[in-house]
Amino acid sequence: MRTFFLSTAAALFFLISSQDIVKAQAGSQVFRLGEGMVRIAEAGQLADTLAVWGDVSNAGRYIVPRGTTPHELLSYARGISRTGAGAGGDQVQLDWSKRRVEINISTFDPETGIETVENFEFRYSEPFPAELRTYRLQNDQIVTVEVKRTATVLDYIRFISPITTFAASTYFLIDRILD
Repeated sequence: MRTFFLSTAAALFFLISSQDIVKAQAGSQVFRLGEGMVRIAEAGQLADTLAVWGDVSNAGRYIVPRGTTPHELLSYARGISRTGAGAGGDQVQLDWSKRRVEINISTFDPETGIETVENFEFRYSEPFPAELRTYRLQNDQIVTVEVKRTATVLDYIRFISPITTFAASTYFLIDRILD
């Protein structure tokens, strides 16, 4: 009787634990397909989790193979966005030769509580910096990409015109009220 009880308990334990394993595997598949999280590394491969923010075509959290470089990560994020205003920015065609790209890699040290930021800046028309080609990203780093450009005459007009319109409207309104 005791053997029957032990074998039944073992079978029940095996059945319950196998269901947990199936649920965990199903959950990992859902995790793999989740929005905002992109798995590049294969299952079982040593991987780092990185965040990519800013002027890239596909920002989010990436699970990448260990030792990934920033230019590979930018490729996974579908490159730098064309307008420098993120995926939803205005679609004005601008001269890329006048643009600068700034890439910041932020690393938090939990032991000291200090966050360090390494800054790389280059013109879009220049070759990709050699330091970024050999830089190895680490787990939990945040990579931000910002495209900067010099202001054009149109930018100044877009800034000044609302102010002058408001001033002129206020003047004419006060003039009409006083008459």
